[in-house]
Amino acid sequence: MAFFSTIFPSFRYQTTSTARAINMFYHKNVIDHYEQPRNVGALDKNDPNVGTGIVGAPACGDVMKLQIKVDENGRIIDAKFKTFGCGSAIASSSLVSEWIKGKTTEDASKIRNDEIAKELCLPPVKLHCSMLAQDAIQAALKDYKRKQEPSSG
Repeated sequence: MAFFSTIFPSFRYQTTSTARAINMFYHKNVIDHYEQPRNVGALDKNDPNVGTGIVGAPACGDVMKLQIKVDENGRIIDAKFKTFGCGSAIASSSLVSEWIKGKTTEDASKIRNDEIAKELCLPPVKLHCSMLAQDAIQAALKDYKRKQEPSSG
């Protein structure tokens, strides 16, 4: 940061003022998951035990990819995500990636957007982010289940 501050004297001010603005408009739970997102990354989409869900919200441009790895007992043993979007979208992805680990696929399918929104204290204008996270879980589970079906070939 010192390097940028030397070249761009206003850089430090802009960064600090942006951080202040984020703190004013986002709950601390969103800020925590946005600044320190958990489980960012990718799993091998060709692994038959990995389900991949990709969902998007055309209205705001947010896109989420959530991947789950399921063991032989139907328990989610790993989850990774990549999200392109606002802080609330990233926080929603990070939160659900934590919540679904250790759950059975059935229990994970019961996670609802209102629970996500409540945990992150999302304002009404950001509820679509929690809905995307719920949709991402459902899409990843659907892909995993599709891979488990016997081939008809």
